[in-house]
Amino acid sequence: MSEDRKGDHIDLAFKAQIGSAMIDPRFNYEPMLASNDISDVDVSLNILGVRQSVPFWVSSMTGGTERARIINHNLARICKEFGFGMGLGSCRPLLEEDAFIDFNVRPVIGDEQALYANLGVAQIEELRDHNKLGLIKNMVDKLEANGLIVHVNPMQEWLQPEGDIYKTSPLDIVKLCLDNFDFPIIVKEVGQGFGPKSMLELLDLPVQAIDFAANGGTNFAKLEMLRADDYFHELYKGLANVGHSATEMVEQLRDIIKRENRTFACQEIIISGGVKNFLDGYYLVERCPMTAVFGQASGFLKHAMDYESLRKYVELQVSGYKIASKLLTVKED
Repeated sequence: MSEDRKGDHIDLAFKAQIGSAMIDPRFNYEPMLASNDISDVDVSLNILGVRQSVPFWVSSMTGGTERARIINHNLARICKEFGFGMGLGSCRPLLEEDAFIDFNVRPVIGDEQALYANLGVAQIEELRDHNKLGLIKNMVDKLEANGLIVHVNPMQEWLQPEGDIYKTSPLDIVKLCLDNFDFPIIVKEVGQGFGPKSMLELLDLPVQAIDFAANGGTNFAKLEMLRADDYFHELYKGLANVGHSATEMVEQLRDIIKRENRTFACQEIIISGGVKNFLDGYYLVERCPMTAVFGQASGFLKHAMDYESLRKYVELQVSGYKIASKLLTVKED
């Protein structure tokens, strides 16, 4: 076995060359300070009112189709097995049709992990205008969710041919939710992130968490343009490129905390959007000045139709996060 391994090393040595430009500049590697045994590594944390075993989060994805039911149930099952929380995709179908089976994952995820329902600003505004906000509470109760994600997507809606036009600012809709509901609220932008003024306004509200959902992952503004004709796409494609990366928003948050020098009402962050793997997640969570978890959408979604594939993916991500936490430190400014 040892001879075979040495032979492999010889055969692969030239393929394993790494130039200096490929070295990840975000970390110090500290091989002298700890063993490489990850069995004793504890990366658990208190967030969203529960104890999570790992700082992962299933970012809101899908609902309303047969595939969505399989995906959501597999994601809920993986959350229970590895000990982290989940945000559902837009629950709008629950307001319009009988799609409960797609979203009914509390029996799968169990009682110990956080589970959040999800509605857009436009749907909440419409329910307010028709004096039907009670439907939101009924939905959250029926799903046995811990609270509600309010997703904010004005650019996507504007670019969508059948999109909704907000009459009220998303900030006022969030305040409406805080005034009318007794369950926690998470505010999430959909694929382009928050600028510093928006972030500061949210930090001053007693929301449970802010989900960055940065530009750099699935961009729903771009997705809507891909559904449009070529002329529309060519004219407006630049709008998909505006926004803020997860790294930029973490740095914005650090700057805000340093500049304001005070305690904010919101103290928890979900970092999603462009997070490709555990190493990105480790860097962002360690760099974030508030309690944070990192979310993945495309990484989980790629494997979510097959549970064993999903389980292998998450198991490797968790192990990778633990070895990173043991041997790497994030470089300071």
